[in-house]
Amino acid sequence: MVLLAVLSAIAAIYAGSYWYVRRRGGKWPAWRALSFVLGISTLMAGGSPPLMERAHHDIYSHMVQHLLIGMFAPIFLVVGAPFTLALKTLPAAPARRLMALLKHKAFRVACHPVAAMVFNIGGMYVLYLSPLYAESLAKPYLHHVIHFHFLAAGYLFTWAIIGPDPVPARPSFQVRAWVLFFSIAAHAFLAKYMYAHFYPRNVPFTGEAIRSAAQMMYYWGDLAELIVAFILFAQTPFAKRLSAMPSRRSIWPPLAWLTLFFQ
Repeated sequence: MVLLAVLSAIAAIYAGSYWYVRRRGGKWPAWRALSFVLGISTLMAGGSPPLMERAHHDIYSHMVQHLLIGMFAPIFLVVGAPFTLALKTLPAAPARRLMALLKHKAFRVACHPVAAMVFNIGGMYVLYLSPLYAESLAKPYLHHVIHFHFLAAGYLFTWAIIGPDPVPARPSFQVRAWVLFFSIAAHAFLAKYMYAHFYPRNVPFTGEAIRSAAQMMYYWGDLAELIVAFILFAQTPFAKRLSAMPSRRSIWPPLAWLTLFFQ
């Protein structure tokens, strides 16, 4: 219940900031606000008490949580551009401090796509190929720590690849694309390895249950990563030229959707 209350408060703050900008005559795309709300809703679903209870005793439900909290919710939250909205609504002094944080060297290093990928994908390898997951079944607090890591690592990686917020010296499109490609391959390899070798080990689940969870991780993880790739390629110069066209009616519909990310 505490988690749901915190998430509701975050959504309310975002909504209040959205209406504040609009009342002052500023512009903020409604689809970004809807994306952020969808991300909060996805987190609420992943952190709901019934699913939390099942996930502690069922690896398939755990994998549902992993996907909702660590892969899908971060996409919607990042597209909502909360840092940019905060810069539009905060008073001058706090806004300068936030911008100083985004410019700080340590922050840039931590948010580099390679570092974010290691934190994200590396954490999954440690969790599922070591005794950590089995330990979390006996220690509820460790289970909560893992969920927090899912969210933090997933958000950091997604933001490093497709974040729309203003960040000085953001790595090039080519760097982010290659890191995303390697991340997709590493995630798929882990899921296949879990399926083939029945990882995680020393857990009270059948081999069939472990394989079902690995399959879900593989296929639904691919979907989340394809969404990230779609948004990333929407940030190419080609997509930007599409957004500058006076009319998009003659554009192939999927390409027309790309232009939304530059309005």
